[in-house]
Amino acid sequence: MAEPAALPLAGLRVLDLSRALAGPFCATILADLGADVIKVEPTPAGEMVRGWGPFAEGISVYYLSIHRNKRSLAVNFRDETGLELIRSLADKVDIVIENFKPGAMSDMQMDYATLAARNPRLIYASITGFGTTGPYGGWPGVDQIAQGMSGLMSLTGHKETGPVRVGIPIGDVVAGMWAALGVQAAVIQRISTGRGQLVETSLLAGLIGLLTVQGQRQLSLGDTPGVAGNDHPVVYPYGMFEASDGPFNMAAATEDMWVKLCKLVGHEEWAAHPDYKDNAARSRNRTALKAKLNAIFATRGKMDWTLDLVKLGLPAGPIFTLDQVFEDRHVNETGIVEEVEHPTLGTLRLVASPIRMAGMGGRSVRSAPPLLGADSRKVLAEFGIPKARIDALAAAKTILCSGE
Repeated sequence: MAEPAALPLAGLRVLDLSRALAGPFCATILADLGADVIKVEPTPAGEMVRGWGPFAEGISVYYLSIHRNKRSLAVNFRDETGLELIRSLADKVDIVIENFKPGAMSDMQMDYATLAARNPRLIYASITGFGTTGPYGGWPGVDQIAQGMSGLMSLTGHKETGPVRVGIPIGDVVAGMWAALGVQAAVIQRISTGRGQLVETSLLAGLIGLLTVQGQRQLSLGDTPGVAGNDHPVVYPYGMFEASDGPFNMAAATEDMWVKLCKLVGHEEWAAHPDYKDNAARSRNRTALKAKLNAIFATRGKMDWTLDLVKLGLPAGPIFTLDQVFEDRHVNETGIVEEVEHPTLGTLRLVASPIRMAGMGGRSVRSAPPLLGADSRKVLAEFGIPKARIDALAAAKTILCSGE
C-alpha cells in the first residue's frame, strides 16, 4: 500500500520532554500517527533508559522499544541557556509532553501555566504517579507501586502466590495511552476554540480506569474480588488448560459453546448434568470440572485442541513464549513486526503500532530510534535558529550534536 500524502497527525509538532516509559510511550503513539516528535534529551548521557540494559551492540533495547519515528535533540537541562532554548521551542510547537515529579517543571519554568502564557495554543500533556492533588499528589510514582495501589495486583495471581505484578510495566503503558487519547481530543477541540489546554493523567488513575467489571462489582455490590488466577472470574469454563505439550487458553463463553465443548470431548451428558448445566453451576464446581477437562486435554497437543475448538466457534489459543510469538506465521504475515534500518545496528525489527487505518499507508515504523543528538542541528535550523547561533550553542555544550 502506498504511503498517503499526509499521515493522520501530520503537521503537528511535539516536544517530548518526558523520560522512562509513560511519557515516551505517549509520544510514540503520536509519532506513529504522523506527528513530528522531537525527543529532547538531557546531556551528556541522554534519556535515562539509554543506560538501561540489556544492550544490543551497546544500544539499550529498552530505548529501541519506545523511540521509533522520533528525532533527538540533546540539550543541557542544567544550563539556563539550555532551558530557555527549550522554552523558545515550546513557543512554536503544538504539544509538550512531560512526566517529571510534580513541581519539577515549575522549578524549570516549563510548567503549563508558564508555557501557555507564551503559547496559548499549546496542548500540554502531564503524566504523574498519583496526580497533583489529594494526599498522594506530591509522591513520586513508578509502575509497580501503581499496580499495587490501583487494586490490579490484588486481582492478578493465584491463591498460592498472592498478588502478582503484570509482566510488563502496564501502569506506564496505560498512562501513556490515556495521555495520547487526551492529547488527540484536545487537538480536535482546539479547532473550534483556538486554544490549547492541560491534559493530565496518572499511573494510578490509568490503572483504576481499566478495572471495568471488577471495579463495578466493588462499587455496586460491595463485593471485593480476590486473585483471579488464570480463570475468568464469572464465566466457566473460560481460562487456561493443560494439553500434552503445554498450556492453552479456551473460552466456552456461552451455553451453546458449552454444549459444543461437551460433544468435542466426548461427554455430551455433561451439558445436562446438575453440576454443570449452567454457568452458575459450572462456576461453583470449576475445580472438579477443570480436573476432568485437563485429563482429556492432556491426550493431545495444544495446537491440535486449538484448531478443533476454533472450528466449532470457540475462542482458543496456545500460550506462547516470546520466541514463539515472534516466530509465529500469523504475527509475521500480518505486519505486527516491521523492519527499519538503524544507523549502527543495520536492519532492526520493531513491534509496530497495532492501529490499522488507511491514513497510515500500510506501515507505522518509518524511522529507527535516533542516536543521541542525531537531529540537534536540523531541528534547531527548522525552528529558525541561525547556523552561527547553533555553532555557538554546540561550542558552549548547551546542545550536543551527534558525531561532534
